[in-house]
Amino acid sequence: MGWLYKNPPQGSLIYQHRWVKLDAEYLRYFDTEKDVYSKRIIPTVSITGVVNVGEQKFEVVTHNRTFLFRAECDSERSEWVTVLKSCVRATGLDMTFNPCVSYEMRGYLELRGLRSKLYTVVCADKVFLYKNAEEYRLGIGITSIDMNVGNVKEVDRRAFDLTTPYRIFSFVADTDQLKDQWVEAMRNSIAEALSNYEVAERIWAEPSNQMCADCSAAKPEWAAINLAVVFCKRCAGEHRGLGPSISKVRSLKMDKKVWTEDLIQALCINVQSSDVCETLALVFCGAEVSCDTGDPELASPIALAQHHGQNLQVEFLTQNRNTEVKVSIDRVHYMAPPSVTHNGFLFKTASMARPITEKKGKEEFSRRWCVLNDGNFSYYESDKNATPNGGLKMKEIVCLAVNPPETHGYDHTFELYSDAERLYLFGTDNPETMREWVKSIAKSFIPAAAEDLLLKDFERIGRLRYKDRLNREMSRLGWFCLVGSSLHIRLEEHTADETIDLQKLLELCDGRMLTNWTSPRRTLYIEGERKLDFQGWAAAIQRAAGSTGDTLSQQQLTEADIPVIVERCIHFTTQYGLTSEGIYRKSGVNSKIAALLEEFRRDARCVWLKEGEHQVDDVSNVLKRFFRDIEEGLFGQAADSWLSATEESSRICQYRLLFSNLPRVNQATLRALVNHLYCVQRFADLNQMTLHNLAIVFGPTLFQADGQDYSAGRVIEDLIQHYVTIFDVCLCWFRFRKCTHLGDFICTVYLEEKKETAEQHVKIPATMTAAELTFEILDRRKISVKEKDYWCCFEVNEKEELERPLHCQEKVLPIFHSLGIDSHLLVKKHFSMEAMLVYLASKVEVSKHGMMKFREERSLLGLSTGSFNDRYFILTSTSLRLYKEIRSNRPEREWPVKCLKVYQGIKRKLRPPTWYLCCDTQNEMREWFATFMSIQSGGRVWPAEWLKSRAANHSVPLDARFGNVSLIPLRGSENEMRNSVAAFTADPLAVSLISQSQPGSANHTANHTALCSQTQ
Repeated sequence: MGWLYKNPPQGSLIYQHRWVKLDAEYLRYFDTEKDVYSKRIIPTVSITGVVNVGEQKFEVVTHNRTFLFRAECDSERSEWVTVLKSCVRATGLDMTFNPCVSYEMRGYLELRGLRSKLYTVVCADKVFLYKNAEEYRLGIGITSIDMNVGNVKEVDRRAFDLTTPYRIFSFVADTDQLKDQWVEAMRNSIAEALSNYEVAERIWAEPSNQMCADCSAAKPEWAAINLAVVFCKRCAGEHRGLGPSISKVRSLKMDKKVWTEDLIQALCINVQSSDVCETLALVFCGAEVSCDTGDPELASPIALAQHHGQNLQVEFLTQNRNTEVKVSIDRVHYMAPPSVTHNGFLFKTASMARPITEKKGKEEFSRRWCVLNDGNFSYYESDKNATPNGGLKMKEIVCLAVNPPETHGYDHTFELYSDAERLYLFGTDNPETMREWVKSIAKSFIPAAAEDLLLKDFERIGRLRYKDRLNREMSRLGWFCLVGSSLHIRLEEHTADETIDLQKLLELCDGRMLTNWTSPRRTLYIEGERKLDFQGWAAAIQRAAGSTGDTLSQQQLTEADIPVIVERCIHFTTQYGLTSEGIYRKSGVNSKIAALLEEFRRDARCVWLKEGEHQVDDVSNVLKRFFRDIEEGLFGQAADSWLSATEESSRICQYRLLFSNLPRVNQATLRALVNHLYCVQRFADLNQMTLHNLAIVFGPTLFQADGQDYSAGRVIEDLIQHYVTIFDVCLCWFRFRKCTHLGDFICTVYLEEKKETAEQHVKIPATMTAAELTFEILDRRKISVKEKDYWCCFEVNEKEELERPLHCQEKVLPIFHSLGIDSHLLVKKHFSMEAMLVYLASKVEVSKHGMMKFREERSLLGLSTGSFNDRYFILTSTSLRLYKEIRSNRPEREWPVKCLKVYQGIKRKLRPPTWYLCCDTQNEMREWFATFMSIQSGGRVWPAEWLKSRAANHSVPLDARFGNVSLIPLRGSENEMRNSVAAFTADPLAVSLISQSQPGSANHTANHTALCSQTQ
């Protein structure tokens, strides 16, 4: 077992970190090493081959699919390949490799929380989950559930729960009859998992034990150990009704511990021994098993039997002693946790009712003898005193916080928060002493269900109440543990820990008694029952969610592991600075650069770069200064190895190897930066930043060198020039991204629908707007435009089934660069535009409010889940606010309108953060969409003189040709050309907003559409 990087099925360039386990039967991979249930399970007998491919990569080949893995190094890759090959040779190829060939029941079940049903198979002592019947036939499933730890409980009509110590699986069958069959099959599987046939086989070896003593049913699996008879399952229920003082019922298969050797012999001889028959007769005639024998040395019949060596008699008498059992035999009794004991001297301040905001000197501490025993923490004047000065019950503690060294007068201190809103500060100069105390106290108040949290080197641990976005009605109790920038959580409904990387939060809001955050996977709300400890948690989470150090990995990160500051600077420069002359060479305003860099370092998530407020040269210099100041640099400790790669023929291979050895964050950041520089140099004729000029600027910056030689610049030049080869960039990305000698891109645009006959290959200059692109396509096809024809350019994503109309003044090139391989540009009529303009003309002010259905996506077993909830929305000129209901005073969520994109259409899959807003009618949806467009375009949703602007576009000469592609040339001297470019740089639509709904789409139902929003 160990960590490997796995390539996802869709072939993404970003590998997923997976914990992989291999045993004789299965190859499984998990999200984390603590997960019990896998994301995928592959029978070893279905593996047809294991092949090395590329650097540290290898493929596991099955009949229907190839799984691509990547190890950290070649030696680790070789070890995995060797073990897998030996496993394949040992098992041999078996065409019937499905482990569930003999099953008790199979079919589709709905797993609550998932939109699609899972193909479920009950087989022997396991339950297997598959995505569909085809995967079951091939033997490759999602996970398997060991039923020896399971329990089945009927919930309501057609529903039942399969409960394990690690998770609750809530299933829904198609009918009540099927539910009963599934429940019976799973209970039989549990019985099979807990069965041990050793005892049963030995007892059945006696012919008279092969039939039920009451009804003569064959193969009885139950017995009364005090009556020495066996009976079937139905008769066992009748015996249980008699009570344990008359008939002690035990299973031959599951109750292994009660079957001692003598008891087995007693049942096997089946009344063949006359002395046992005589004893049995006396007992059932009323003789007391515990009567007084009159012999002081052998006071009971059991003692007499032991003295005379009558082992069978001893066993019989022992099992028939009268016991007052008042509860069911199957009841699990509560066991108190082991008592934690610790004592020693600590230094303590007086308890406080407010947070500690200043350093406490040594003089404010008093030396106390502290004792932790039996759930009580007491402190005394000295170790000689018998009466404590004060104390705490462990059940009263709600939080334990460990302060950084030298926070107070004593080097090592920790804080205890009680439910009475009191704070206790303790300190010591010995780090080992503090660790022992922290460990002992935490073990005393953290429940056994969350004891895994105690294994972590936590800074803060305790209990809080929380609400999930999908269940906002009732708060529940959870246990939280903060370790660095990771928050480990044991929630009430979960049986395993969940970890949130606070550096990758998309949003963090802090209210008076509520903290909520949105991560790439979920949104969670934390409520404070007590103000004192909640303030500590809120401040600690805020600190952990910020930049925790000066290295790349300690910055606030995006989901792709790129520092937020890097991504936002690159995005802004790409959108507004690709044609700016001398970009990255010009100096900005030093005071603005320093102020902006400080804002990013304080909280990069809260910094939004906007045209007009920020200048391109300032932003570009912030990016350079960040890389120059970052600790260890972008290339880390291997920087010298990059610089020493001198052999021109082998440099590229060396770069690839060095890149693969970089830390994960450094890899993602370097890839994103070089991708950006590759785009910048494509516009060198406009921005004057050639490959060489970029290398001169970024070589010393990224290697943090003095720039006296060109070694650093040569590396950067090689990385940009050989970008595709070094970073394994998929050539599909460049399919529609051809570049002319002037740096302009050739893009494929479609007219009305995507088909070959509708293709148009258009040169996209940096200044081209969506209106100009639309004119170009219409002119080529010689399409006449009437007054009420609203032709528009749409950004279409086929995979996501969504589209977005581009504003007429929106620059096409940034949109073009952001398109994935499943996206394209489409020119067609906007049939809803006239109705939207009529609606906007009737509005006095541009705002809207009303009820819509709201849905947020989550992920479970790799599949989408979530449900719609009614919410009240208010859209103003600045923000979109979400309220739980109309009467609510405080919004649950709030988004800046200019930081949104709005797409139309039904989206089946979209990576979080994703929100769906669903309207009841098409008309209502158009009103919401029109309001969004009006706000973001400053009221200019559609130009009043659109046809005149088309005529102005005709004035541009079209005599320059590129094959059969019309070009829009820039004429005049070099300075005149630059001035022409600058004239088009003013972009009134400085927003990146999303929205979604497609009239007439096959995915729409009557009077129902959806609007999807996503933060950028």
